[in-house]
Amino acid sequence: MNRERQEPPEQELPDDDFKDEEDILPPPEAGLDLGEAAPSALKAGIEVIADFAKHLPNRPGVYRMFDRAGEVLYVGKAKSLKNRVTAYARGMAHTNAVARMIAETANMEFVTTGTETEALLLESNLIKQLRPRYNVLLRDDKSFPYIFLSGDHPAPQIAKHRGSRQRKGDYFGPFASVWAVERTIDALQKAFLLRSCSDSYYENRTRPCLLFQIKRCSGPCTGEISHGDYQGLADQARAFLSGRSSAVKELLSRRMQAAAEELEFEKAARYRDRLAALSAVQAGQDINTQGVEEADVFAIDEQAGQFCVEIFFFRNKQNWGNRALFPRADKSLTPAEVLASVVTQFYDDKPPPKLVLLSHDLAEADLIAQALCERAGRKVELATPKRGERRDLVAHAQKNAHEALARKLADSAGQQSLLNALGTAFGLERAPRRVEVYDNSHIMGTNAVGGMVVAGRDGFMKSHYRTFNISSDTIAGDDFGMMREVLKRRFTRLAKESGTASTLPDEARGPSSLVAEGGIAPANAPEPSPPDVEGGIPPSLAFPHKQGEEAPLSAVSGPDDSTFPSRPDLVIVDGGKGQFEAARKIMAECGVTDIALVAIAKGEDRNAMRETFFMAGKEPFKLPPRDPALFFIQRLRDEAHRFAIGTHRAKRKRDIKTNPLDEIPGIGPSRKRALLLHFGTVKAIQRAKLDDLMRTPGVNAATAKAVHAHFHEH
Repeated sequence: MNRERQEPPEQELPDDDFKDEEDILPPPEAGLDLGEAAPSALKAGIEVIADFAKHLPNRPGVYRMFDRAGEVLYVGKAKSLKNRVTAYARGMAHTNAVARMIAETANMEFVTTGTETEALLLESNLIKQLRPRYNVLLRDDKSFPYIFLSGDHPAPQIAKHRGSRQRKGDYFGPFASVWAVERTIDALQKAFLLRSCSDSYYENRTRPCLLFQIKRCSGPCTGEISHGDYQGLADQARAFLSGRSSAVKELLSRRMQAAAEELEFEKAARYRDRLAALSAVQAGQDINTQGVEEADVFAIDEQAGQFCVEIFFFRNKQNWGNRALFPRADKSLTPAEVLASVVTQFYDDKPPPKLVLLSHDLAEADLIAQALCERAGRKVELATPKRGERRDLVAHAQKNAHEALARKLADSAGQQSLLNALGTAFGLERAPRRVEVYDNSHIMGTNAVGGMVVAGRDGFMKSHYRTFNISSDTIAGDDFGMMREVLKRRFTRLAKESGTASTLPDEARGPSSLVAEGGIAPANAPEPSPPDVEGGIPPSLAFPHKQGEEAPLSAVSGPDDSTFPSRPDLVIVDGGKGQFEAARKIMAECGVTDIALVAIAKGEDRNAMRETFFMAGKEPFKLPPRDPALFFIQRLRDEAHRFAIGTHRAKRKRDIKTNPLDEIPGIGPSRKRALLLHFGTVKAIQRAKLDDLMRTPGVNAATAKAVHAHFHEH
């Protein structure tokens, strides 16, 4: 395995063994010759690729293409690296996107794998990590919720779960939405009387809680039920969620009949209620199945050069919801090609079910199925049904995909009309593609934060939201100073990035790097997932970027104009003329003078229809009360206000929970407990004299001096 170029082996495998590898690239379009399109750039790209191909082995692996700035353009896998990469160097391209990609290629890297299956798994892993601009990318990064039944406690807990599955227990899912999980858990609590409280809450109960009183829990915390009987309830719930629902319902039915025959009608009524709750779980779905016990159904639809993939989740012959994904893909790709990439990326961080149903036949269906089998550790069937119940499920998913994409296109058209109105209202040369709105929030200067919300053609882009922790150097309560600090940090970075060959967005970096570079924290960005090595990929294969380099940022400008930019076309600040002047000055200092700036001041009596706007080179002006642009601006301002206040409240809440004793070196949990037990409150500790601190049981003289110095020598 290598990460750098390597000389071919002494005895190469004959090219005939990989004859089909060169045919992966479809035939070129008539007249699209790379040598004629842009001679200098295309010729340079072809030379780089041809030089690289000379040293590649006839072995499976993954290759990456980089531009001159070191940004990853494309990640691909191959059964034969040599034959696959050589196909790019022929001087012909089948789409404009491939032509641009070859022209931009300045460097390449590769890694060999043992099998083509490993190459496919590694490819999907790297695509999700690096998000290359020319790959098909899933835009929905939100993790799917699961139902979790703990296995590390004598009284198992049932709970909603997201993220990594490190705790011992059983995970049932995925569900399409949190609402579906909560509805199912509520019904399961009625049916099996399982606790949903945390372990710490459970351990500190002295009497049953309200859930026991309303028959949602059997009360294991206070011994209302023995641990053995409670484990029986947990086993029934586990069996029901695992697909053995009929057996569980038959067991409850027999017990209900037995209780009725023994004239224990209250007991029989409880079994009846539990059976009704289980029936509600199964009957409360839109579509249930008879012959498909566990499956995910993928259907793709294409309209106006955009794609939508609808996924339905079926477990235990029940519909656990559906989710619409809108992958970013080049218009030249076929639906089958996009679907293949979506399926491999989707299961990069979650186990596949026993059956995956598809709306289109995939060219590499057998290879993808083998990769899913390795990832799941069991057999996974990949099928494109042509008749029967399975085909009905796919057709239903296909209909939902078509409707979801039609709604998205309609929403995008409406949003674009609002952006057009915004450009007209402010006299811009063209409609803004990215709008950034800034607002600050604080209470008397404390816990001050700045918020940035972003809007575009797809509405509010929450993954691009940012929060700014205002430094202590800014005078408390100085709103102008806070705005200057926020904009300086934002546009200093933007100017720095604009000086490179490509402009890159902030959101691709992890939260730690953003905070380290200026206290900017992503507002709604998930933590980067670790490389998935469960599918047969050795850990050494999962490299995130070049040796010695920072992890590359996601691309901003993709193969077409639909890619969302990181550079704003319009900046709106909440405030009057003072905020406008402060913002304009700091943007000029950062060298950003080509971005339109608008300040919005509240109207008389804070009337929402009388806002005054400030722009460079114009007198303050108002918009007509019924102007659609005015309503859109109000939405933008209100969203920025909501986001800034919410971030401020969260920060204030964290500070309230912080104990001042935690800031003192050498004060651990035991000594902190001893001080609080002796003095009662932190304020009493702050007022205490050194002699009183030294007389505290469990606190030595050095600790007492450290505590006294912390509170009195500032």
